[in-house]
Amino acid sequence: MQQRSHHVRGAAAAGAVAALVVAAATPAAVAQDAAAVVGGERLGRPAVQVAPQAGAPALPAELTGRSWLVADATTGDVLAARNAHVPLPPASTLKMLFADTVLPKLDRSLEHKVAPAELANLGAGSSLVGIKENLPYRVEDLWRGVFLSSGNDAVHVLAHMNGGLAQTVAQMQDRAVALQARDTHVVSPEGYDQEGQVSSAYDLTLFARAGLRNKDFRAYCSTRTARFPGGVDKTTGQRTAFDIANTDRLLGKYPGLIGVKNGYTTGAGATFTGAAERGGRTLLVTVMHPESQSKVYDEAASLLDWGFAAAGKVEPVGHLVEEPVASASAEAGAGATGVVPHAIRQADHALGPAGWTTLALCGALALWTAGRARTRRLRPRQRPAAVEAYPVPLAFTRTGATALGGSTAVGGRGRRRAARAVRATVVSARRRLRSR
Repeated sequence: MQQRSHHVRGAAAAGAVAALVVAAATPAAVAQDAAAVVGGERLGRPAVQVAPQAGAPALPAELTGRSWLVADATTGDVLAARNAHVPLPPASTLKMLFADTVLPKLDRSLEHKVAPAELANLGAGSSLVGIKENLPYRVEDLWRGVFLSSGNDAVHVLAHMNGGLAQTVAQMQDRAVALQARDTHVVSPEGYDQEGQVSSAYDLTLFARAGLRNKDFRAYCSTRTARFPGGVDKTTGQRTAFDIANTDRLLGKYPGLIGVKNGYTTGAGATFTGAAERGGRTLLVTVMHPESQSKVYDEAASLLDWGFAAAGKVEPVGHLVEEPVASASAEAGAGATGVVPHAIRQADHALGPAGWTTLALCGALALWTAGRARTRRLRPRQRPAAVEAYPVPLAFTRTGATALGGSTAVGGRGRRRAARAVRATVVSARRRLRSR
């Protein structure tokens, strides 16, 4: 089963975008300047691009996807492609970018009580995993809801935990830019049909490749079935659970398939990005909008078969670009966007007293060192009565409350004592600096 979003206005707009793009897919409209085409000049051409050598197998005869690409995940070599950079509505395959952006920011063990507002404004016909308001869910369960059930409700809850829908969309767009996915324009975090929301076979393949480097991303997208928290049984008062299954029809059927994500909306048609491993080689494939919904899996599987058979027998027609080192380093830090993630704000229970003590010592040392360095730079006659104390970028919470709506976790009293000790240490350090 694939995502079934049927928002009439959004679908019509997205369909219009797709129709205009495909209608304009002429050499003059699609071909880009060689220096501007991400991944190589040939990927900017509208026709099928392949460079077979002697003994190379022929491409599958019936490929109806408006856009597709098959590449080596390790080397980044694009083995063959068609309309790789044509922007089309991505449907739920955009959730790969959502996961690659948000997953590293949230502690998987964190529990969050879902507020009614977090489930508001879900598009009509959205695919849902079945989240209930005013009940707690672990982040890892929410991610299973995203990857297995393509749950837009799970995406919205995680996006709110990340600071809200608008902030998440902005971060996803920034992430796309960092990955050099220039065909992608993000309007909603879950891929629901929205006017102007597009991506490309090339960009979706970049998102899959980047996401699979995260072990949690890889684990979630390869999970076939899981138990998901349900409501509360009125008779027993106990929390129920139910089974969910991955809607990726190739998972468990195509040999060596790892994941990654499928999608379907009326505007986008069927979309699919997959990764498979065979004989020590990992290939990525993306197929967008074939003639019929069911063909997306058949065409993806046939392209993977061809790719494994053609490896070493075709010249690359382009390459998947690597994320710039500076960008990757910035993303690795929580401060890359200048926002403290929700998980850090609410999961102070992840640090015990020893951890807080270490932070306190590091903060005090930073203050002392900064003050000493500034004092030495000043001449005696210019030395002020008090040296400015430099702030330490630490966020303290008043309690050990978790995201379960304020309940205190086990060991909360010890953490509060440790937090008070941290504040006292920092205040003391500042006073010593002012007295110099």
